[in-house]
Amino acid sequence: MFKVLDSAVPIACWSCSIGHNDSTLFCPHCSKIQPPPGGDYFSVFGLEPKLNLDLPALEHEFHRLSRKLHPDRFARALDNEKQWSLADTALLNDAYRTLKDPLRRTEYLLKLLGAEISAEDERNEGKSAKAPADLLEEVFELNMQLEEMRAARATGEADPALQISLEQDKRKFGVLLEAVDEDLRGEWNLWDEGNAGARATAQRRMLALLDRRRYLSNLVRDVNEVLGA
Repeated sequence: MFKVLDSAVPIACWSCSIGHNDSTLFCPHCSKIQPPPGGDYFSVFGLEPKLNLDLPALEHEFHRLSRKLHPDRFARALDNEKQWSLADTALLNDAYRTLKDPLRRTEYLLKLLGAEISAEDERNEGKSAKAPADLLEEVFELNMQLEEMRAARATGEADPALQISLEQDKRKFGVLLEAVDEDLRGEWNLWDEGNAGARATAQRRMLALLDRRRYLSNLVRDVNEVLGA
């Protein structure tokens, strides 16, 4: 079940006491730095939660805010302002790293909506993940070839035919990854522009596509490891 994103909570500025929303790094009235905001990563940049972003504009705003938050600007400021400049900078960096990356941005938005997505290290250890139904036969064959290549490498033997076959599999699964990314971009448009029903459908599809992409990425990684790429 997905939840609706909450709007920013109004708070009073610690310096001028005028109310503003709890999603800004600086007071819009007196321009004083604020404690790390309680909103989401999108609101740090003054953005609506969407999946299609203007990345050059995002980068420009990141650098603008980074300059404003630089600790050198707070060398003579109050201690709390010095601490907030460091904390806000860390938050800004995390937000930028997440939002500029298409996959991380997608996962982050889905988490905001209540989806459960495992951490990166947990995903990479997920050897027992279930293969997509349409790839069962190909995955079984690939795993057999990977075991054969590992065994051959362990005994110092070379199998050129197996090497070629694995390289072909790598390209094939790479094409499938590109197809998943294209499908994800289509779901971004549906989520950004759709009504509540369209968004709910897009959210479910994005979760399924991310699972498929994760599985394919692990396959390509395994092939690369065996090929020494």
